Amino acid sequence: MSNPLVLGIESTCDETGIGLVRGNELLVDRTATSMDQYARYGGIIPEIASRAHLESFLPVLESALDEAQVTLDDVDAIAVAAGPGLIGSLTVGISAAKALASSLGKPLYGVNHVIGHLAVDKLAEGPLPERFIGLVVSGGHSNILLVNDIARDIEELGGTLDDAAGEAFDKVGRLLDLPYPGGPHVDRLSQAGDREAIRFPRGLAAGKDKELHKYDFSFSGLKTAVARYIEGARQRGESVNAEDICAGFSESINDSLTAKTVRAALDTGCDTIVVGGGFSANSRLRQLITERAAAAGLTVRMPPLRFCTDNGAQIAAIGSELVRAGVSPSSYTFSPDSGMSLMQISVG
Repeated sequence: MSNPLVLGIESTCDETGIGLVRGNELLVDRTATSMDQYARYGGIIPEIASRAHLESFLPVLESALDEAQVTLDDVDAIAVAAGPGLIGSLTVGISAAKALASSLGKPLYGVNHVIGHLAVDKLAEGPLPERFIGLVVSGGHSNILLVNDIARDIEELGGTLDDAAGEAFDKVGRLLDLPYPGGPHVDRLSQAGDREAIRFPRGLAAGKDKELHKYDFSFSGLKTAVARYIEGARQRGESVNAEDICAGFSESINDSLTAKTVRAALDTGCDTIVVGGGFSANSRLRQLITERAAAAGLTVRMPPLRFCTDNGAQIAAIGSELVRAGVSPSSYTFSPDSGMSLMQISVG
């Protein structure tokens, strides 16, 4: 089936997403979020997220079908995020997907939410190359993947040994008393700061670590370095320049992410890098990887900002790749997998 109509269901965390994709064409992408409910807690509350999915699913589904001017009977296959994610949130989406697929007699695909962050780029820039390097960066992931076939063959080259990039940004936001989530505020302040004013350390960039962990990241030490810098300045009675701190911190993380990703592409003979995930909206990451890839003769593909956060379109996009490749559907017996391996594209 070359151009199947795939319904994608996203419910890994706090966004309830429904996407409808036909081949490489996005018909609709509708999302409801419960993010505003977590500001006073400083983080996601899993039980609140699960309840929000229950309340939002049917209205979002009905709105998406109406906008696309299709019915459930028109759908050729249903894809749902099987992991990684919050167990309760995943359960809501998977239960809904199983109910729809079984009642309609449609094939069901439990897919890897993270791989969807790469697949969604095809909806903006056309078919993906057969082989490429994927950089997935979000609140929970910072990974370099060798994608030999996005429907069948993915190898994880490296990842973070501790904090993910987005997680580190949020933690530094809390150190600076910025509103939740702190990441976007840190990015905004970094644009007004001097990147050379404060040089924070690059994790795993020296000595044996440089080769032993050449595609891995470590950001927890960087977060500690920022905390000590802020504490030291306050103890000395000095004003804390948030813009310069954010600029130096941002430069450290994005220097590591982009340098190692470009190196992975050159080492593996890939001429294209695809970037995805919530942190791919970061302004300095987008600028720096574009510059470094161009200098190395590589092509970079990054989805528009509206596809960076979790959405149903990314699930429908990877689902359509699986259908097109003739991958067998998932059994109705699969369960949510909060720690789903990045090399597992779908539930067999």
